[in-house]
Amino acid sequence: MKSYSIGVIAGDGIGPELVSSAKAVLRSACEGLVRLEFHDEDAGAGTYQRTGQNISPVALSRIKNDYAATLKGPVGLPEVRKPDGTEGGLLGGTLRGGLDAYANVRPIKSIPNVRTPMCSTRPAFDYVIVRENTEGLYLSRGLGVGNSRASTDQMLMTREGVERIVRFAFELARTRDGAPSDRVKRVTCVDKSNVIRTYAFFRDIFDEIAAKYPDIEADHRYADAAGHDLVFSPDKFDVLVMENFLGDILSDVGAATVGGLGMCPSANIGKDSAYFEPIHGSAPLIAGKNLANPTSQILSAAMLMHHIGEFTISAEISAAVHRAFETGLIPLTDSGSPERGTKSVTEAVIKCLGSSAP
Repeated sequence: MKSYSIGVIAGDGIGPELVSSAKAVLRSACEGLVRLEFHDEDAGAGTYQRTGQNISPVALSRIKNDYAATLKGPVGLPEVRKPDGTEGGLLGGTLRGGLDAYANVRPIKSIPNVRTPMCSTRPAFDYVIVRENTEGLYLSRGLGVGNSRASTDQMLMTREGVERIVRFAFELARTRDGAPSDRVKRVTCVDKSNVIRTYAFFRDIFDEIAAKYPDIEADHRYADAAGHDLVFSPDKFDVLVMENFLGDILSDVGAATVGGLGMCPSANIGKDSAYFEPIHGSAPLIAGKNLANPTSQILSAAMLMHHIGEFTISAEISAAVHRAFETGLIPLTDSGSPERGTKSVTEAVIKCLGSSAP
C-alpha cells in the first residue's frame, strides 16, 4: 500500500473544524487504498501570539522538503497584529514566497442544488482561475511608502514569472475538457493592458507563449469585462490566467456564483512543493459554533490527492461532494452555513463516497 506524508496546518478560527472534516473524508476515501500520515505544523495567528513568528523556519523547511503536500486551514485573527498594524497570523506571503508556490489554482465549478444570487436557469460552468502567486501588486506587501499626504505601492512582474504562470495555464488547459458552452480548450488572459504598462507586459508575454500552443484557443479580457462575464456567461470560460491582485478579486466573484466562499478550494503549487486551502478566511465569529461549511476544505483535500497522483481518489471525493448537494443531504442557510451543522456535511460526503459519479 502506498504511503504519503501530509503536512497539516489546522489554522485559526474555523480552521481546525474544517481541517478535521477534510481529514475524516480523506481517511474514508483512502481506506484500503493508500495510507496518509498526517503531520501537524504550528502556524498562524496563535503561533504568532506565542512565538512572534507566524511559522518557524524549521516548520517551513519540513513543509518544503518532507511532505508530499500540505493541507492548510484558514489562518489569521483580526486582533493579532504586527507592530506595523498588519495581521500577524497570515501565511500567504510566507508560504508562497518561502515555497516559491507560484501558481494559485482556483477551480470555480457550479454545484447542483446550491442557492446562489444567479438565475436559477443558469448554465453549468466549470473553469479555473490561475493566479500568479509571487509577483504583481502583492509583491509590494510591507514595502509600500507614504505619509499623511500620499502613499504608493509598486507592481512588479518579471519575464520568468509571467512565462511560467502562462505556461502552467496552457498545460492545465490541455488536461481539461474545454469550456462547457462549446467544449473548446481555451485560456483567457485577464489584464488592464489598455491602462497599465505592467499589464501590457503580461499580455505581450501571454501572446508569445500562446503561439506555442496552437491546440489551445487564446482569449483576452480586460479585468472589468471579465468581472462582468464571470457572472453573465461563466460557461464560456475554461482556464483564466492573471496577475496576483486581479486573481484575488475575480476568484471571489466566481465563488459568489457557486454559492459563496465556503464552496471553493484552491491549490498553491511550486516546482517542488504545494499546499491546499480554502479561498476564504478564518471567520472567528462563528468558530466553535457548528456553523462552518467545510466544503471548501474537503474539495481542497481532493485537489491535494490529485496533485500527489491519486486521481481516482481525488475524483471520488469531488463527486461525493456534488452528489451530497444534488441529493439534498447538505441543505445550506441563506448565509451559506450548513443547516445541520459542520459535522453533518462531513457525514454526508462520506456517505456518498463510492455511490457517485463525476
